[in-house]
Amino acid sequence: MVALPHGFTRIERVNEDRPLTRLDMLRFARRVVEHQAARQLALMDRWIADEERREAERQRRLAARQAAPEWAVEHGLNGRSAVYVHVGGCPGAGGRAKGVARDQAVRVLTEGGVPACPLCRPDTVLGILE
Repeated sequence: MVALPHGFTRIERVNEDRPLTRLDMLRFARRVVEHQAARQLALMDRWIADEERREAERQRRLAARQAAPEWAVEHGLNGRSAVYVHVGGCPGAGGRAKGVARDQAVRVLTEGGVPACPLCRPDTVLGILE
């Protein structure tokens, strides 16, 4: 008795009255290999698609990081009052930071009285002494 792989219920024969020939068994073996190869290729295709999605997301994150503004003002929870001024791309800026031009960053630091971020020190980069 031949053990059948998953998905195969019997070896198909044209004439059920004659015994299995070597050719019948070879054709069956070929169908088994073809079935297994198709399953493995489908699995590989899923892995490739997953990796392509991960790589596309990595590229989007990289592009967003490279497109970071040169300066940013972080706003408080109310969305109106400024909390810190950051150098663009500062990891401490968080999601409430908005990109600003250099002159606006200088004005917020000097006239607005908003403190400089203690991590990225935009006041030092801008040449402003406290």
